[in-house]
Amino acid sequence: MEQIVVYKNGVLEQAEGAVPREFPLKLTVNGREIATLIASPHDLRFLVAGFLRLQGFVESLDDFLMLSVCEDFGIANVQVRKALPERLQPVLTSGCGTGVTFTIPEAPEGIETHCNASLQVTPANLFAVMDELSRQAKGYRHHGGSHSAAVADGGSILLYAEDIGRHNTIDRLAGAALFRGIDLSGKVLVTSGRVSSELAAKAALLGVALIASRTSPTDMAVKICRSAGIALIGYLRGGRFTVYAHPERLAMQED
Repeated sequence: MEQIVVYKNGVLEQAEGAVPREFPLKLTVNGREIATLIASPHDLRFLVAGFLRLQGFVESLDDFLMLSVCEDFGIANVQVRKALPERLQPVLTSGCGTGVTFTIPEAPEGIETHCNASLQVTPANLFAVMDELSRQAKGYRHHGGSHSAAVADGGSILLYAEDIGRHNTIDRLAGAALFRGIDLSGKVLVTSGRVSSELAAKAALLGVALIASRTSPTDMAVKICRSAGIALIGYLRGGRFTVYAHPERLAMQED
């Protein structure tokens, strides 16, 4: 807890309050320092594995020759089978705290095959998953300074992640899925934050069939989802939502 001062009823009062932690993690891959990830300080192996997966450096756990995270010094040292590109051009994203990627987000070619017409998600499923996401958001209730995301199958959450950066939550889900052997193809992704282009592109790489957010998407995210065959839903709250892409994924006749 931190010593803070609160303004209330016309006066300033001394108080104690929780403040979310920012943890810089220096990432070295095959002897090259490629990035410093700014994240929450828990489950960092999931964050590292998911980040490298979504950058295209690994596809499975077998691609890791070593994955070591030293929390005392804020260093992740990784060896992977695949050689890194000779030149890595970082792209600053719109993520909280400014995320980093090494490619411009776009819909991967051929990804639409993940999202077939057999997927049927009911509005009740979506509201149930978003409610469960809110219930699991302990960090947000504690200090209000974190984002959350989850992968669901129907109305049940399979994986949950929380972080100060909304882009980090997707990396964490991707990493946790690798470690736990969960195929994310055809699953539902729910998030508390804005759906931007990098989030939509990462979801497409994972084969996600539907993205639902409590807030808005960007125009680039809408374009990516329409191209990739991903249903995109925003403003899922208060018994309402807005569909920006592929409304046919919704099953309106509920049993």
